[in-house]
Amino acid sequence: MDQVGVIFGAFMAIFYIGVGLYLAFFNNLYWIDKFLLTLVGITFILYGVYRAFRTYQKIIEVFFSRDKDED
Repeated sequence: MDQVGVIFGAFMAIFYIGVGLYLAFFNNLYWIDKFLLTLVGITFILYGVYRAFRTYQKIIEVFFSRDKDED
């Protein structure tokens, strides 16, 4: 079940980075202030990078570490 959570986490990290890039650099939502869109977009990008880093650590732990039960 951990593998499914790791894969979902990877997709969510990509999603957050994608939404952040869209909001920060493709500001075509004219009814919202451009500064606010950029601020929210950068926040999404930073959270996506953090989540990608944590997912990378979890991938190493789940897929590439030896089980402790094998000893």
